[in-house]
Amino acid sequence: MYAAFRSIGAYVPSKVLTNSDLEAMVDTSDEWITKRTGIKERHIAAENETTSDMGAKAAELAIKRSGIAKHEIDMLICATISPDYFCMPSTATIIATKLGLDKVTAFDISAACTGFIYALSVAKAFIESGMKKNVLVVGAERLSSITDYTDRGTCILFGDGAGAALISATEDKNEAIIDIHTGSDGSFADLLMTPNGGSGSLHDNPEREAAGCFMQMKGNETFKIAVRTLTSDVVEILEQNNIASSDVKHFVPHQANYRIIKAVGDALNLADEQVVLTVEKYGNTSGASIPMAINDIYESGRLQNGELMLLDAFGGGLTWGSALVPFAGKGK
Repeated sequence: MYAAFRSIGAYVPSKVLTNSDLEAMVDTSDEWITKRTGIKERHIAAENETTSDMGAKAAELAIKRSGIAKHEIDMLICATISPDYFCMPSTATIIATKLGLDKVTAFDISAACTGFIYALSVAKAFIESGMKKNVLVVGAERLSSITDYTDRGTCILFGDGAGAALISATEDKNEAIIDIHTGSDGSFADLLMTPNGGSGSLHDNPEREAAGCFMQMKGNETFKIAVRTLTSDVVEILEQNNIASSDVKHFVPHQANYRIIKAVGDALNLADEQVVLTVEKYGNTSGASIPMAINDIYESGRLQNGELMLLDAFGGGLTWGSALVPFAGKGK
């Protein structure tokens, strides 16, 4: 039994936060943001719109496109670092209830920007072991809720949104997810983190505690490690599976920074038409980034059945991952 990437869906909030808007909020400029990141705008959830709301809308679309009935779905995994609630209940259980999925296995994964690839690897393992048949994988983030809009180093980067995929059992090896690599190194945890709120905090100063619940990042150090790690991980997964970069139809990297994406693409000798770019209009949406990007090429008609996708991500933890995934759904 193999695991097939059967469908994709996404949801993007209607509110747009542009670089010009940010110019009025912090000491920055459209020119500086564009040059350093490639980001022009990002979408922001409505005041009453939760991570689970966005995840459920993306999942509904993925289910509809899959042709699989809801009662056939037996597991739901949500990759998020901005859950509806701290610790419990998991956002996955709330999404499952909003979708009307009855008594399915549901849980969250916290692997930051690599979350969707981590969740994909878990779905693949459950299906190939025979324990599950249809797994809904959701990447959903309301990063605006953990972004400090007085910190010009981070507030320019992040946006909100959700993406979802239906992963199903198949006996056709040609449809199968080929390989997934994941890794981590906690010695670099301080490069990208939300330092307070958990058991590692002293809980002795409410003001400091509140400030520490926002994302903090050492940008230059993170950039250097990201380029090096993403490139080496992709080279490794291609070599281990005897696949040339020219065989990849769609390179779908985590949409964090155009300069990182460009550096990795150049290192792999990928043509511009192979590289999927959505960072300009969505910014960094962490665990939702890759499925949202896949949905973009699906809705534009660029993603067709049988085409090979190479997914690649790097995030806080530090975590990283890559995946070789044929699209086993119907093109739009």
